[in-house]
Amino acid sequence: MSSVYQVNKGINKAIEFKGVKAQYIGYLAVGLVGLLLLYAILYICGVNMWVCLIVIGGTGTGLVMAIFRLSNKYGQHGLAKRNARRNLPNYVKFRSRKLFIHLTQPSDGKH
Repeated sequence: MSSVYQVNKGINKAIEFKGVKAQYIGYLAVGLVGLLLLYAILYICGVNMWVCLIVIGGTGTGLVMAIFRLSNKYGQHGLAKRNARRNLPNYVKFRSRKLFIHLTQPSDGKH
């Protein structure tokens, strides 16, 4: 008797849901939960239901469009790479050459 097993060929691939990749799924989920809370707060405060729906609908559409745009533009790790690149300095200023001079000298213990 032989068993037939499915081979999972998606190992180490990014999670994707309807075109949204990797961490953007979490961003979208957090944004939608935030919109749900915003709707509840507006409704409890007595804002007209139609105004609530228009505000939440417009904001939700903008959120989904922004997340899809980021996912398509930067891909799985691109947004993290962009944020890391923004933290790099534009230039490094040295006041002395002492560090570099010591790098070229042999480390035989005499210096």
